[in-house]
Amino acid sequence: MTRTIRWLIVGVAFVAAAGTFLGARGCEQQRVKRELVDGERVPVVIAGKTFRLEPALDDATRTLGLGGRKSIEPDGGMLFVFPQPGRLEFVMRDCEADIDIAFLDDAGRVLALHAMKMEPPRGQDEAMMAYEMRLKRYPSRYPCRVVVEVAGGTFEKLGVKEGDRMDLDLSPLKARAR
Repeated sequence: MTRTIRWLIVGVAFVAAAGTFLGARGCEQQRVKRELVDGERVPVVIAGKTFRLEPALDDATRTLGLGGRKSIEPDGGMLFVFPQPGRLEFVMRDCEADIDIAFLDDAGRVLALHAMKMEPPRGQDEAMMAYEMRLKRYPSRYPCRVVVEVAGGTFEKLGVKEGDRMDLDLSPLKARAR
């Protein structure tokens, strides 16, 4: 086997594994039951405004994220909590609304912010691997375990920037994250 072919095989294997093992998360149209207790919402204060976010505490809910929604309530969104800190990447997989995303440290301080824009949907003849490869990745830059997603344009409107703190009670959510 030539050296070029071997590198090509290694590259394809790496890319296939990356989506699974590097934590690429995001909006994905799947039929999974969201783990909400009585329509549970978590209050999070962002730049003086209270948001009521849906908790995403397990892999199925975190993978689905806000997928398939055409809009996000002005004071709504999702709060992702992972069991352990790590470098995270989110994508706009099958999302129908722009989303602002903030990666937070355990004290609620913003480590990284991104304005995630809608991506063209997966084409009828587009292979899943090709679709995954073309999706833009939005990285945390630093290890973290807490992520906030709200409607696109919200952070800019509120003047949120890296280093700002969001006020939320993470203790009970960390205990439930799996």
